Order: sequence, then structure tokens, then C-alpha cells
Amino acid sequence: MSINEKFIINLQGKSYVTYEGLLDLAHQKGLKSIEVELIQIPTNENNMIAICKATATTENEIYTDIGDASPHSVNSTIVPHLIRMASTRAKARVLRDLTNVGMTAFEEITLEDKINETEDDYMPNQIEPPTKRQLETIKKLAEELNTTINYDNLNKKSAGSLISRMLEEVKKS
Repeated sequence: MSINEKFIINLQGKSYVTYEGLLDLAHQKGLKSIEVELIQIPTNENNMIAICKATATTENEIYTDIGDASPHSVNSTIVPHLIRMASTRAKARVLRDLTNVGMTAFEEITLEDKINETEDDYMPNQIEPPTKRQLETIKKLAEELNTTINYDNLNKKSAGSLISRMLEEVKKS
């Protein structure tokens, strides 16, 4: 049993598995149930960090792992949904254990983590902000790919590169 290639996303030469792919493989391996428990509710006192624990059960084995989400690990549009993001990340991590998949799940990262801007992309006197249309396109593509984007560090050039990579991933799915 292996993951169908349609569930693998490549960003700048590094492969990531999607939650959907992990779930598909887990069912092939006899997943009976997956449960999530909220360990920490995000509050001002804990820097708005949500933590969830996921438990996946097969006929003979039980796997447990945690996932977290905070305003610093998701983009501003996801901040109101920190608990759901922590839950998804916990499930992705536990399914990676169950399926023996070593690659990081796409849902565990934010795409801007993978934008390696070159020095000439980031020259303080020459930074142009992304256009309104670029931002709308990125938002739409992020929804299609079920991922989060932090718009704070994008400039016009990096937004264009990100859109190109996201379009490639949408075509693959």
C-alpha cells in the first residue's frame, strides 16, 4: 500500500502529503476510528495556542499525537479557527504515525514557510505590495488547497511566485 501521487504536493523541491492522502492510506491499513480531544483552549494567558490530541485506532493498534495552532502559525483568516486547525494538525500527525509516512503533512505547514525569497525579492526601497487581484487569487487558491497563507510577508513578486506554485498544485489535484 502506498499513497496515491495525487495526494503529494511538491513545494520548492520538498514533498508534502495531504491529510486526504493520509486518511485514504489509513483506511487501507484498517483505520477503525479517529478521535480528537481539545487539550488547551486558546486564551490570552497561553498566547492563544490551541492544542488538540488525536487518537487513531486500528484493529490491533492505537496511535496518539498532538497538534497545535496559534496566531503565529496560521494566517489571519484562520485565527478564528485555531481549534479546528489544531485538530486537523493533530489528526494529520497521528495518521502519519499509523501509516508510517515520514513526510510532513501539507496541513502542518503554512505556504509562506516555503517561500524562499532571494535578496533581490526583499530590497526595502523596491518592495511593491501584492496587488488586490493577487491577494484575491491567493485567497481563492488557498481555500481550494485547504491551506493557510500569511499575507504579511508577501510582496508583488513573491505573490506572483506563490500563485504560480499554487496553480500547479491545484492542477495536480
